[in-house]
Amino acid sequence: MEFYLDTANLEEIKKYLDLGIVDGVTTNPSLIAKEKGVDYSQRIKEITELVSGPVSAEVISTDYEGMLKEAEKYNSISSNVYVKLPCTSEGIKALKTLKTKGIKVNMTLVFTASQALICAKNGADLISPFIGRLDDISRDGLNLINELALIWAQYNFSSKILVASIRNPQQVVESAKMGAHVATIPPKLIDKLLHHPLTDSGLEKFIQDYKNATSTN
Repeated sequence: MEFYLDTANLEEIKKYLDLGIVDGVTTNPSLIAKEKGVDYSQRIKEITELVSGPVSAEVISTDYEGMLKEAEKYNSISSNVYVKLPCTSEGIKALKTLKTKGIKVNMTLVFTASQALICAKNGADLISPFIGRLDDISRDGLNLINELALIWAQYNFSSKILVASIRNPQQVVESAKMGAHVATIPPKLIDKLLHHPLTDSGLEKFIQDYKNATSTN
């Protein structure tokens, strides 16, 4: 499974790049808004200079023509930019056009298997089901990932399933077990994936045992 970092903060990206676990980055207008006074296109450029893998840049237009215009702009920044489009009728129409131009696309805000199927049939490179938001309305987000994994096993879709809106480490593990290709993870959750209290206590014991042994020699 590939790990994408869900952030627009350069220091966070640098921190986790050093751990060797960042395969790509996803951004959206909400994440950019947290970076006060930052120009969206400039920040995307800065991220692509750090990360060699896919960097998703989301459009804010809701109409076909507006999406195409933004997509061309983001695509011109770097070859590893994936234009993020909403899973709407206008977004699907834009997806179809952009794929004829060779532009890589991440379809976002996917909440049903039928939406994902339409995106896959139109050649989306990445498809982003939002599992946490489904959980928020008492729907099982992981069940959607299971449905998609079963469908993908039957067909030769080139689209990758990118699990988004992840809320806890177990959702990452369960998504990996089901066969999802990518998980986009907020920085604070990366720390939770890595750390375990038994690792900390075990390390502390090893160090203390060594100190006790060397002090008696």
